[in-house]
Amino acid sequence: MSNWDYRVVEIKPNLVGTLKPEVVQDALTKLGRQGWELVAFSQPPMSAAIAVLKKERP
Repeated sequence: MSNWDYRVVEIKPNLVGTLKPEVVQDALTKLGRQGWELVAFSQPPMSAAIAVLKKERP
């Protein structure tokens, strides 16, 4: 049975309240290179996006 570590990341929008796709992609790529896997993503209107990631414990 696998044991997981979880991480919740806030990705903030710009001053106008929009979130550019390349900002999200860059953040997720950086985390993916560290071994994190995206399991959920949510962005309420005019708010920061929330990404939930998991990584298997060694």
